[in-house]
Amino acid sequence: MTEVRVLGQDALPAAVGDGWPGPPQMWALNVPVYGASPEGEAPDKVLDAAERERAAAFVRAEDQVRYRAAHSGLRFLLGAYLDLEPAAVPFIREPCPGCGKPHGRPAVAGAPLHFNMSHAGDLVLFAFAGTPIGADVERLQPVEVVDQVSPSLHARERAELAALPAAERPAAFARCWTRKEAYLKGLGTGLSRDPALDYLGTGPQPVPVGAWTLFDLPLDHLAPGYAGACAVLGLAPTK
Repeated sequence: MTEVRVLGQDALPAAVGDGWPGPPQMWALNVPVYGASPEGEAPDKVLDAAERERAAAFVRAEDQVRYRAAHSGLRFLLGAYLDLEPAAVPFIREPCPGCGKPHGRPAVAGAPLHFNMSHAGDLVLFAFAGTPIGADVERLQPVEVVDQVSPSLHARERAELAALPAAERPAAFARCWTRKEAYLKGLGTGLSRDPALDYLGTGPQPVPVGAWTLFDLPLDHLAPGYAGACAVLGLAPTK
């Protein structure tokens, strides 16, 4: 099982130098807890002008706080991995897989790592690896919402959910949906690729998809009622 370290509580990672050191590394932050940590005290000191403008554009104050926490947290982690000041991390956009224009996944030019970020409610999830990686975190939804969204899944996944008692469907759906979003984010397409095309399963064990390995992530130590997953290209699963 992949460990999820806590930003603001665990020590920042060591610089990776010229090459990624091994398996993927996962980090998370709880927005209210992170806000009280040294890294979270003044996020605008590390955000660039575009990020500050984007944060200010949110109508709700809580959304502004979440955006600032997530993006400053990402800068602190990338700064540690790349031995840079957080404010100096030079973000670029990869080419879009659909049209080739530069509005794909965020990246750092020339960096020996890939990364991805996801957030839901007050929880933010970060994923880092030496190959393309995607991550997703979601709140568990009531069964009524699960039944509304399930038709968008692969036929086998829909059948698996339908066979479960209602009380078990929210957790099974959350496992499936976080795996699916992590995989699609790893591809770089996001939900522009039909979620029904790929079977990732709803059961306790993730299903590999082609050269991609899926991991379910333990998040109960951060906040109850969330599910998380990551998808990594070209990595054999570990026991």
